[in-house]
Amino acid sequence: MRYAYGITGALLLGGAAAAMTLQPSAGAQTAQNEPGAIQQVMPQGGAPMSFAPMVAKLQPAVVNISTTQHVKVPNNPFAGTPFGDLFGQMNGFGDNGSGTTTREAESLGSGFIISPDGYVVTNNHVISAGVQGATVDEITVTLTNGKEYKARLVGHDDTADLAVLKIEGGPFPFVKFGNSQNARVGDWVIAIGNPFGIGSSVTAGIISALHRTTELGGAFDRFIQTDASINRGNSGGPMFDMQGNVIGINSQILSPSGGNVGIGFAIPAEEAQPVVEALMKGQTIKRGYMGVSIQPWNDDLSKSLGVAPNTGALIASVTPDSPAAKAGFKPGDVVMKVNGQDVTADQSLSYLVANLKPGARVPFDVLRSGRRVTLTVTLGTRPSEKELAALNGGDDNDGLPDEDDQSQQQQSTADSIGVATMTLTPAIAQQLGIDQSTRGVVVTSVDPSSDAAQKGLQRGMVIMAANGAQVLTPGQLAAQVAAVKKAGRDSVLLYIALPHGQNRFIAVKLKTGK
Repeated sequence: MRYAYGITGALLLGGAAAAMTLQPSAGAQTAQNEPGAIQQVMPQGGAPMSFAPMVAKLQPAVVNISTTQHVKVPNNPFAGTPFGDLFGQMNGFGDNGSGTTTREAESLGSGFIISPDGYVVTNNHVISAGVQGATVDEITVTLTNGKEYKARLVGHDDTADLAVLKIEGGPFPFVKFGNSQNARVGDWVIAIGNPFGIGSSVTAGIISALHRTTELGGAFDRFIQTDASINRGNSGGPMFDMQGNVIGINSQILSPSGGNVGIGFAIPAEEAQPVVEALMKGQTIKRGYMGVSIQPWNDDLSKSLGVAPNTGALIASVTPDSPAAKAGFKPGDVVMKVNGQDVTADQSLSYLVANLKPGARVPFDVLRSGRRVTLTVTLGTRPSEKELAALNGGDDNDGLPDEDDQSQQQQSTADSIGVATMTLTPAIAQQLGIDQSTRGVVVTSVDPSSDAAQKGLQRGMVIMAANGAQVLTPGQLAAQVAAVKKAGRDSVLLYIALPHGQNRFIAVKLKTGK
């Protein structure tokens, strides 16, 4: 049976940094977008009367990429559920349907040739296994003239979402990277690719934004945004400027429906080129790593810490024995500069650190409890995306004993911020799945009308600190809330423990009328 994963689509992944040029030797084939080849059709300062002359030169270098995969699927779709045995018996499976069947699957995407001898650039997710348990058997590159070539995977980088393939034969039509640093918001661009597997398609638009982040974090969450129509299957295809230079690699879309709504993202050429160059040489991409979890900003957190919006990075947790831990980083630190460079929305902490070399000693300017300190980190090597993903965890708030009789201190915090607490004991920590070394107060109830409830505070969560001070009893939490009131502030900053060390800060507003 043939199963289609659908057309390889818009995964929210990142990119990397610098420049690669391919200089033709005398008498050799030249790039389709060689200077002078198509410039003459461009009027000064605007879009052409027609994109046709440029497309005619560029389109032959853009390819369709397909993969043939095999995936193991369970014979019994209800395996592991209460209906598993019944399904197996009804369908005559001797093993109750608990075995698997191998089925064929396919995926589709785009790419472009960057050399006459057949090196091809695409997104990593285009040529990767589509689902867990799948294996990629074959990669096929199809040119616009219909010729098919079996491709060899030269190298790939999941962090940057880039891959380099090699096809044999040629000479092939190819295009070169341009300088995406020269791109401006409002400039015309065209995208060429294979949306939905219907064949080579061309769309035009403008650059909507530069250095756009998707707010999903990551080391290379920085893209060129465009309203040129990009759909599933365009992934890995090139974004061209009006001189025919590749200034981006189309990789993502933002869409509630899965189709184009005018918000597409491309990896900038300046980020992609050094990764492509390294992969062509067979090198492994190594990036800096410090070992912290970063919490997204909101207005309440910014005000609580006295930090301007979209400035700095709030450290939510520090990985034990990591470079950051050894340098003395603590939860609640706000990183303002890395190696002298400001941490901003356009230039995130993850981006700055990942673009530094492992082993480098780097100064970090940190805001801690209202004062500036400098911490020096000897960077490690960034783990793979799968290893980093393994750090994610959930929260389980079951298993708390009932707490019907609230003390006066508990009632005080319940009245002030809408939260009742009790001292965390090792037994309760075990029931909650919290590390036994955690110290704090556990939330026993939350007023549903309070700001705390709106911010996601729930029964079973553990408050370890308030306003930067450790709280071990409901009385200590009440004292911190009282201090906030006395200082005339309207919110208290709580540090919450979550399973697997994925801790978070929450700025909770005081209840009015109390």
